[in-house]
Amino acid sequence: MANIFGFEIRRRGEEQEQINQPTFAPEPNDDGSIVVAAGGSYGTYIDLQGSARTEAELVTKYREISQHPEVETAIDDIVNEAIVQDSDRPIVQIDLEKTKLSSAIKKMISDEFQGILELLQFNQNAYELFRRWYIDGRMYYHLVIDITNPREGIKELRYIDPRKIRKVRETSRKRDKNTDTTQVKTAQEYYIYNERGFQNKVTDPNSQTATSGLKIAADSVVHVTSGLINPDSTAILSYLHKAIKPLNQLRSLEDAAVIYRITRAPERRIFYIDVGNLPKMKAEQYLRDMMARHKNKVVYDAATGDIRDDRKFMTMLEDYWLPRREGTRGTEITTLPAGQQLGEMGDIEYFQEVLLRALNVPPSRLQKDATFSFGADQSINRDEVKFAKFVDRLRLRFNHLFLNTLKQQLRLKGVITEKDWDEISSNIKFNYAKDNFYEEQKNLTVMQQRISLAQSMMPFVGKYYSNDWMRKHVFMQQEDDIETMDEEIIAERENPIYTPPDNTMNQDQGDQTNIPPENQQV
Repeated sequence: MANIFGFEIRRRGEEQEQINQPTFAPEPNDDGSIVVAAGGSYGTYIDLQGSARTEAELVTKYREISQHPEVETAIDDIVNEAIVQDSDRPIVQIDLEKTKLSSAIKKMISDEFQGILELLQFNQNAYELFRRWYIDGRMYYHLVIDITNPREGIKELRYIDPRKIRKVRETSRKRDKNTDTTQVKTAQEYYIYNERGFQNKVTDPNSQTATSGLKIAADSVVHVTSGLINPDSTAILSYLHKAIKPLNQLRSLEDAAVIYRITRAPERRIFYIDVGNLPKMKAEQYLRDMMARHKNKVVYDAATGDIRDDRKFMTMLEDYWLPRREGTRGTEITTLPAGQQLGEMGDIEYFQEVLLRALNVPPSRLQKDATFSFGADQSINRDEVKFAKFVDRLRLRFNHLFLNTLKQQLRLKGVITEKDWDEISSNIKFNYAKDNFYEEQKNLTVMQQRISLAQSMMPFVGKYYSNDWMRKHVFMQQEDDIETMDEEIIAERENPIYTPPDNTMNQDQGDQTNIPPENQQV
């Protein structure tokens, strides 16, 4: 690791090559890393979508389309659902109930997680962090530590532009003579950082442009991706990728509609100019002089949406000038009718809906006449249910940022080992504050239906159904839930907070022991 910047956490004397079981199947590349041969150079750089597109250009494209008003509104709606900022509740909390750890270790992990949130300034910048990750489809952070005292853990989390860094995975292949298969092992993983970025189009894989960059140890960088990859499994895509085509179609259609309305809305004039017996050259000059006196050229700029008067270009708003020779009629001016049905917006509305569905946002949310009701209506829009599940999937993927950072922090401070983390990482959960009325309404509706079903089945409990069956199949309680509920019920019976008054007690005696304080007479 002498030639690689950063730090690596491993046992002293341990080889850099990972000790794993050889396999004929390569490791799934769902983190956007470039796979090269062991000992090879970064010259196997592969451009995306041909030599004209690179991954850095895709990130720039995602950021450009995110500035479109409708896309920006959809992104804002998604991020607002995923990140709920409430003064009474934390944005995210770690849940270690499913992990088999001691209370002291859980307390240490919870404290370290709070420290990571402070390093990220998550409580202040949660919206911006989640939005940046959602648009780019990837996020990189450099872990800054004190090399002289790594036990102090992470000192700073510094954001890295994803267009300037790439992950590289070196693999070694060996032919097995017994099975006649090629076994693949991961030899080394690291990152390549280039201050200028990887914007250049690389036609020669062995060029200096492809191989230049600073090697960074894998443990020194934490990154989280969207989990979406292109069909060739060579690049990470953003959630905005599938919205590129409908957005371009919508833009083209909007520009075409504006141009058509500008050109067809006014009534244009047709000038028939009598040039008499003038020669051809003089007749054309006379016609141009007449046009210069009356012309009014209006030009539409599709880039800015401006309409300006420009006399250097011929436009469709021009009047028609036609020469007429030795006719029975002299100079004449007529009008050309304007276009009809200029108010039709069906095509634009169609592509707007396609764009919103590509972004997984219910189209009803962005309608100007849409209402948000807290009434007693028990019906839930199916699009809202799908949208809530989509937000939950986004949160699960974004949790990798917390997990990867927490893993490095705990390993640096010696709280747990690599083996211990592999055992507990799948049981670590993160609870986000929720503000989705449709999600709450769905849960309440399901709970009401379960209670109603249980009430109707009570005459059959103990005869055809057992209490245990009811709890598992009607209330959908797991074994842990049943055990927890039983303990809480027993605890409440032994130490009741409030006991209802006995009906046989003489209320005239003034005994107010069991009457709630707010109802007691002073």
